Amino acid sequence: MVNADQVASLVRLAGYGPRDPVLVGAQLDDAPPVLLPGGRAPLVYIASLSKQFTAACAALLVRQGRLDVESSLARWMPELPAWAATVRVRHLIHHTSGLSFDEARHAECDRTTAGVLAALDHLDSRPGTEFRYSNAGYVCLATVVERAAGQPLPRFAQDHLFAPLALNDTRYWSGPAPHPPGAAPTDHRHPAPLSLGDGGVWSTTPDLLRWNQALDHDELGISALLHTPGHLDDGTPLDYAWGVGVRTRGNDRIHRHGGSWPGVTAQLVRIPSRRSGFVVLALDNNQDRTAALAEAMLQALTP
Repeated sequence: MVNADQVASLVRLAGYGPRDPVLVGAQLDDAPPVLLPGGRAPLVYIASLSKQFTAACAALLVRQGRLDVESSLARWMPELPAWAATVRVRHLIHHTSGLSFDEARHAECDRTTAGVLAALDHLDSRPGTEFRYSNAGYVCLATVVERAAGQPLPRFAQDHLFAPLALNDTRYWSGPAPHPPGAAPTDHRHPAPLSLGDGGVWSTTPDLLRWNQALDHDELGISALLHTPGHLDDGTPLDYAWGVGVRTRGNDRIHRHGGSWPGVTAQLVRIPSRRSGFVVLALDNNQDRTAALAEAMLQALTP
């Protein structure tokens, strides 16, 4: 059992002071969520937590028979160079495409979807041979989703994910303004990128807990697929499923992903066997402190 006092204590022990901008939510089964601080939760850029929403859109299309994960990237994006014929959609999902997109080298590039795609001139490794976390791969996956669905990713996600699950504050945002109206802005020196797929989603702690709950109850009929880990082409298993890490802690399976951008660090965790989970959205750049709080929360939920 985790209550508001326990969560507040864990926040303090992780090093957060009363004025530090950290948003925490925790939920056990279908009990009312614990949300700190109280009041209306701000809309926040969730960075790479967006990947599980992009992957969920792809999973819905797979379930509908409109997308085959064995189809080539070239099938959906013929404008890419010849290497795209060697990349399968599943490679994009599980970060085995060979695309890395060097964040440091391209730090000053156009961070829109078009800008990211324009920088994809080669593969760093042969597809299916190694796990290499790739934001660019998920930008490509977003484009695949759009073309398979026949509509923009934000509209498809709204119609098939956000609205059906009553994630009323969650949305993809591609500009032109740097953030949605009323949102908590990121570091003004580094506005959130406007690319979709790798990021692009803005959400709140209550909505992210609701997302966890929907996955627990398999409300979309895709939970099993979303949490099926990938593998290399030689069969080597991975601990990464569809936009989420899948690991084991004691007797518990843990579904977890983080995200960060200047001005925000995030963790979203779900423990399916206990029907519990939590979210941490810290409006700062201290990833170590956010990770420490997430670890403390995880220990509290898996005694």
